[in-house]
Amino acid sequence: MKGRTDIVLGVQWGDEGKGRVVDVLASEAGAVVRYQGGANAGHTVVVENEKYVFHLLPSGILYPEKLCVIGNGVVLDPEALFEELDGLAARGKKLARLIVSHAAHIVMPYHKMIDRLAEGARSDAARIGTTGRGIGPCYADKYERIGIRAEDLVNPDVLRDKLSRTLKIKNDILTKIYGAEALDFDELFAQSLKWGERLAPLLGDAFLEIDGAIRDGRNVLFEGAQATLLDIDHGTYPFVTSSSPCAGGACTGAGIGPSRIDRVIGVTKAYCTRVGEGPFPTEEHGELGEELRRKGGEFGATTGRPRRCGWCDLVAVDYAVKVNGLDGIALTKLDVLDDFDEIKVCVAYETGGAVRNHFPSSCVELAGAKPVYKSLPGWKCNISKCRSFEELPPAARDYVNFIEEYTGIPVLLIGVGVGREDTIRRGL
Repeated sequence: MKGRTDIVLGVQWGDEGKGRVVDVLASEAGAVVRYQGGANAGHTVVVENEKYVFHLLPSGILYPEKLCVIGNGVVLDPEALFEELDGLAARGKKLARLIVSHAAHIVMPYHKMIDRLAEGARSDAARIGTTGRGIGPCYADKYERIGIRAEDLVNPDVLRDKLSRTLKIKNDILTKIYGAEALDFDELFAQSLKWGERLAPLLGDAFLEIDGAIRDGRNVLFEGAQATLLDIDHGTYPFVTSSSPCAGGACTGAGIGPSRIDRVIGVTKAYCTRVGEGPFPTEEHGELGEELRRKGGEFGATTGRPRRCGWCDLVAVDYAVKVNGLDGIALTKLDVLDDFDEIKVCVAYETGGAVRNHFPSSCVELAGAKPVYKSLPGWKCNISKCRSFEELPPAARDYVNFIEEYTGIPVLLIGVGVGREDTIRRGL
């Protein structure tokens, strides 16, 4: 029997609820794979009224019978990983079997230091809004071919050689550019070996584990971090992450050919949020934005920063549909809109004196774009107990139908609350 392979990714600027969607679908999967990003992600899952926030662990980790994989495309902060594992152990949780790719790059202390120092040195206009977790500098070392990989932590001779050469470069940057103190090689080498001792039982050939799961007929979920509009190539550059959360990133970040992917599911909120800097055409700066933030609990799972909030931007969603080849949408937090008399949806942009209905490739042009809205009536009732599409009030169904008509793809899952059970499934 052939299993199904699904990619679940964000279609906005992150924080769409990918973790809870993956958690729902993981009940039917044999394996869940993280394919990019690092501890700058924050995927929230609520199970039996208990909240869990995963920064590196795949969102299927709470299913003991499953396989969870951290792929080669992830940049791994060992301390963050161990903290997550220890936290779950302290809560008495039985976990899925975890495999970490030998080829995952390691976020080192100098990456975090340079990340924070570089962001602090930028002018207000040039700030990216980095989380300071060392993600960008780690990916930069990967492509400069001076990075430390997970496999190096369990090979002292290789680690000593690589680290000695790389640390000379990093200490020059720290001391000569930023005026910071140099890092001690012996201390960092000893710490890295300790990380290796603990990581050793988890290391494996991630792509072989994924291939085996598919050949065994198990469903495999590929979980993206961040989102399409933060993609290094297709996002609002330079206000982006340092990897590819798009569907293509799953293939390179996990080691699977594109012909083996069955479905690509995009997760979007019923409204829109963004953390950090960069253009956001539908952002609401007044009381409306505050109300969305309050009702949606919009504070970053990783940074705790308040998220910028606004109406749903279907121009951006449609862009994600095209870039990723989406087969369907998982619409989350529909219940946050329960109390609004009127709900607006962005259907076009006004820019340069013209109205356009496609997402501009220029970040400068997007920053100057004004949203063109379609107003829909609110439903003014609590939908959190609805478990079928038919149970939703007519205005809520109309809202979902409007999204489907605009994007040309079906809404396959609707979130009406924070828990696993607060979900309406329509073919997903």
